[in-house]
Amino acid sequence: MTGDTSSTDLVAAARAWLAQDPDPETRAELSALLDAGDTEALLDRFGRRLEFGTAGLRGELGAGPNRMNRVTVMRAAAGLATVLGPGRHVVIGYDARRNSDVFARDTAAVLTGAGLHASILPCPLPTPVLAFAVLHLEADAGVMVTASHNPPRDNGYKVYWGDGSQITPPIDSEISAAIEAVGRVDELPLGTPGTLTELSEELVDDYIDAVTTLPLGDARDLRVAYTPLHGVGGATLTDAFLRAGFASPMGVEEQRDPDPGFPTVAFPNPEEPGAMDLAAALAARTGADLVLANDPDADRCAVGVPLAGGSVRMLTGDEVGGLLAEHVITHTTGDRMVATTIVSSTLLGKIARAHGVRYGETLTGFKWIIKAGPGLVFGYEEAIGYSVGSGAGLPVRDKDGIGAALTVAAIAAAAKRDGRTLLDLLDDQARRYGLHATSQLSVRVEDLSLIAGAMARLRATPPAALGGRTVERADDLSRGDGGLPPTDGLRYTLSGGARVVVRPSGTEPKLKCYLEVVVPVTGDVPAARAEAERALDALRADLTKALDLH
Repeated sequence: MTGDTSSTDLVAAARAWLAQDPDPETRAELSALLDAGDTEALLDRFGRRLEFGTAGLRGELGAGPNRMNRVTVMRAAAGLATVLGPGRHVVIGYDARRNSDVFARDTAAVLTGAGLHASILPCPLPTPVLAFAVLHLEADAGVMVTASHNPPRDNGYKVYWGDGSQITPPIDSEISAAIEAVGRVDELPLGTPGTLTELSEELVDDYIDAVTTLPLGDARDLRVAYTPLHGVGGATLTDAFLRAGFASPMGVEEQRDPDPGFPTVAFPNPEEPGAMDLAAALAARTGADLVLANDPDADRCAVGVPLAGGSVRMLTGDEVGGLLAEHVITHTTGDRMVATTIVSSTLLGKIARAHGVRYGETLTGFKWIIKAGPGLVFGYEEAIGYSVGSGAGLPVRDKDGIGAALTVAAIAAAAKRDGRTLLDLLDDQARRYGLHATSQLSVRVEDLSLIAGAMARLRATPPAALGGRTVERADDLSRGDGGLPPTDGLRYTLSGGARVVVRPSGTEPKLKCYLEVVVPVTGDVPAARAEAERALDALRADLTKALDLH
């Protein structure tokens, strides 16, 4: 359906949906809208549908094809079952968001009803545990029910393939086409609970065993303040720290237990303003050496260093990525590769060259990083996602906030033993490779056409200069410029080693711009950082004018 759908068509579609919906809550919601004749609300739910893509499904909970609900999930499961075929094995995980457990059980019922074998994780667990399980159990696919760090009203559905990584084209298109062919969900054959394999906590132990064999060194004296942000990472991370020989992290009491309402934060994302305030306060009270946070499904990891006076210096994803990369490279041997995305810092390439390891650059998303090439021992994206490996490779072929937290703690403990912090290590890298400072300009919109318009204007009239720097090269990534598969984005290479990448978000109504400047360190590092901040501010100001989104 489209926005031109008549009220009669909307009512007919809503009634057809109502007739097959197994959920009394969404049936009541839809019945109330029909009784009220609320055409606008019906259009919002039935005038479009959630698109199944390489990120699976993600959206607001509610009735209709443009919402996450039991009908949408059952259709997705039926489409996946069609593509896989009978006899295949699918592992299913879920977080603690509203309806995650229900959606997981519905997925299992549809899959087993279609003749597939389904296994389900024993309780709400981090996404990296599900990604690990797909490989560990040699399954054909995996499903994780999570909306990661989205607002509380959302949920999502992420699909993994048999190699343990997220699906990529053309698999996503095949599943989407199969979903379109699904009829009424109340006519789907459903398996009984007895046809589902309930996995035990032993799988979680296997995951923790895998991440605690990462290259962690031998330093363990470290006081960590930690928050799972009301998500599912707390118990698994604590067990991993203890098994690796660290003291138990000091947890933020108010955010310790899973809570789908996320009551203490505006957005359950450690990168959002205010999200880390309680962790910073805990660090100040306890004299912590390090602050760590996971997002709600624990596939991402935020890192902060406590400062004098009680504040915390949060590290950027690029800064953590550089520290992790150098640590992994120096603690592994052989023919290795490290990889990141086109929107992350160019620092990783310089680190790789300095250490004589291969470097890969991919499209945005871990589904691409993981496929960068053989010998991958480390991959990261600037949005605080990291996959850390060892000589045995990557235990998780996706971003892993637990393994990353462990490894950052190991780096910080070794630095503490030498009387230093992560900030000193960052200064060392700045002196060695030049100061690579990155930032973002992110604009959220209500009208997606504003984003399309801004991208069209930039393509029609590329800027000649940004932030006082000449645009030396403009790549239209939609044409495959730069040697990568086509994607909706623009990349500007500027004089002095600076760079700007502009792209629409794949999961939110945002236009995201990634800024980087490189400042040679000839004197003290703080002076170089101040110069870099001024340069980033100038880039941000000029880019805001060029986008003209207001």
